[in-house]
Amino acid sequence: MTTPSDRALLRWYDRHRRVLPWRVLPGETADPYRVWLSEIMLQQTTVAAVKPYYARFLAAFPTIDALARAGEADVFAAWAGLGYYSRARNLHACAKLVAARGGFPDTIAGLEALPGIGPYTARAVAAIAFGAPVVPVDGNVERVAARLFAVAEPVPGARPRLAALAQTLNTGAEAQARASDFAQALFDLGATICTPRSPACALCPWRDACAAQAQGIAAELPLRAPKVARPQRFGIAWRLRDPAGRLLLERRPPRGLLGGMLGLPGPAWTAERPDAAPPAGVNDCREIGTVRHVFTHFALDLQVFDGRIGLEAAVDLVATPVWSDAASPTGLPGLFAKAVALPG
Repeated sequence: MTTPSDRALLRWYDRHRRVLPWRVLPGETADPYRVWLSEIMLQQTTVAAVKPYYARFLAAFPTIDALARAGEADVFAAWAGLGYYSRARNLHACAKLVAARGGFPDTIAGLEALPGIGPYTARAVAAIAFGAPVVPVDGNVERVAARLFAVAEPVPGARPRLAALAQTLNTGAEAQARASDFAQALFDLGATICTPRSPACALCPWRDACAAQAQGIAAELPLRAPKVARPQRFGIAWRLRDPAGRLLLERRPPRGLLGGMLGLPGPAWTAERPDAAPPAGVNDCREIGTVRHVFTHFALDLQVFDGRIGLEAAVDLVATPVWSDAASPTGLPGLFAKAVALPG
């Protein structure tokens, strides 16, 4: 197999690099805050989905110091809709530590010691923001490595091997000298050329070095282990308004799924359909629909009931009621935003 040329990849990147809100122009110095923020947001999310959230978040918190000074509720509100809400809590905690120390550490070990930063994110920030000669392995780079080396073992089992193979790609002098660009070139190669379906092999700067292309199996790799069906859970959400028309919300517990976020009150989600009897003090209660939502580890059917509630009954139902005058409150997680938006 021909050794992939770092020079060829970087020349391709210089001509075809993606323009992204968090990516600096050639000759500019990357801001570690913006690199870190984008990497946290991009976890389990697409670039297209992240762009508007990134712009709004950066407008609200333009610096690490601004984010560190912000209240937790404001951070959660700015994050709402991106999912995986523990990331928002870790983001805020990390900002406080980084602001207190006067900036981000520039080593992988130092970055990994911060809340919410794992091995991949530490390497991505180290490479892109500080020029560390390492290869961050995301899904794009994993796919490139699987095809370059024709790795037939399915993921996730093959991931350690793919990560090790990816680390051999940046040993050339230009890759070492342009570590930030090289890491981003690998991301772009996977995102725009070595795509999951119908890879554009004819346009690839590493076509001649690709073992899977030579064997005619590039589109088949990486192989995936059979998916395990997600468990099904059920829940109820009470969409309740007081006599003045205000919507009753509750702040969810700080730990756990959607921790610390605002949402509609309701019982814990279970494997069996819960009792739909309305809580004490709820009047004119009727079912208005079911919201189906898929989390990482389970699927949820959330029955939504509309009704009226008095102020005293609200305190009995929710320890600290939060009342919203808005018909569609902002800052809600996607699940509850869909429940509030149901007609009726």
